[in-house]
Amino acid sequence: MTNEPKLIDPFARAISYLRVSVTDRCDFRCVYCMSENMTFLPKKELLSLEELDRLCSLFIGLGVEKLRITGGEPLVRRGIMDFFQAMSRHLDSGALRELTLTTNGSQLRKYAGDLAACGVKRVNISLDTLDEQKFAKITRWGRLAQVLDGIDAAQEAGLQVKINAVALKGVNDDELEHMVTWCGARGMDLTFIEVMPMGDIGNENRLDQYWSLKDLRRQLEEFAPLVDVDDRTGGPARYVRVAETGQRIGFITPLSHNFCESCNRVRLTCTGELYQCLGQEEQVDLRKALRDNPANDRAVEEAIFAAIAKKPKGHDFDYSRREVAGEMSRHMSHTGG
Repeated sequence: MTNEPKLIDPFARAISYLRVSVTDRCDFRCVYCMSENMTFLPKKELLSLEELDRLCSLFIGLGVEKLRITGGEPLVRRGIMDFFQAMSRHLDSGALRELTLTTNGSQLRKYAGDLAACGVKRVNISLDTLDEQKFAKITRWGRLAQVLDGIDAAQEAGLQVKINAVALKGVNDDELEHMVTWCGARGMDLTFIEVMPMGDIGNENRLDQYWSLKDLRRQLEEFAPLVDVDDRTGGPARYVRVAETGQRIGFITPLSHNFCESCNRVRLTCTGELYQCLGQEEQVDLRKALRDNPANDRAVEEAIFAAIAKKPKGHDFDYSRREVAGEMSRHMSHTGG
């Protein structure tokens, strides 16, 4: 049985969803996420798996019922299956309703069976194109065939797969019908995400990348009439179904229509910073609270309560004036995708 929420923010929103970045490292270098020559954090700055276990367990005790593991690429973290196995005890007890992850899919052939054994039932896989050359250009270091094989492995292991595609103007806007049809044929939900202004991405220009999902939806409805639905999965997506097939498609629109009014989540970085909002710089250092109080969980809980009390109403992302407003200095790979 899940816990009653104890973490209530200043706008009466119950915090029941924790996204945890377990590493800032990734085996891809996607053009909207990282610069090609990234400088990653020293390993000593990262929370240990034991520290991650302790913090996540405290959040679960305070009413968090959904835990999403992110990165970077979470499956490149050494020993990560030990962490998933540790978290599975909260599923077994009923305190945690869902344990899941967002991944680029590159390591799923290796880990899909182990994830299913730990109680993971569904995964989000980031995939922006089905064209091999475009995929290589977007990810810089990735191989499409490896990701497609990872999707096969996930479905073979019984995991429900949702595809997350970042909408990139001039890149994948000509693949809309193909992506929708391909996901539908495989029984996978598809969610489109607007590119967000997170971190320095080198020579790339986010204004050139930005494709409003309002425009995407209009284009989509030219070949697939849509029906709005009230489905919720505990995340920020708003969903529609394709009228003819019933296929579900989601839209995450932090810029064209933000989702802040129903925000139920906070983000824990791989270094123990708790960001109350993806689009604000303010954070609380839970690593310090954790390491200063190795045997005093109550002190760490008080730091968590103090952080939630500062959760803002929303973010300030904006591209509408042909300039990037609300841009964050940190990379998405550090905060957790």
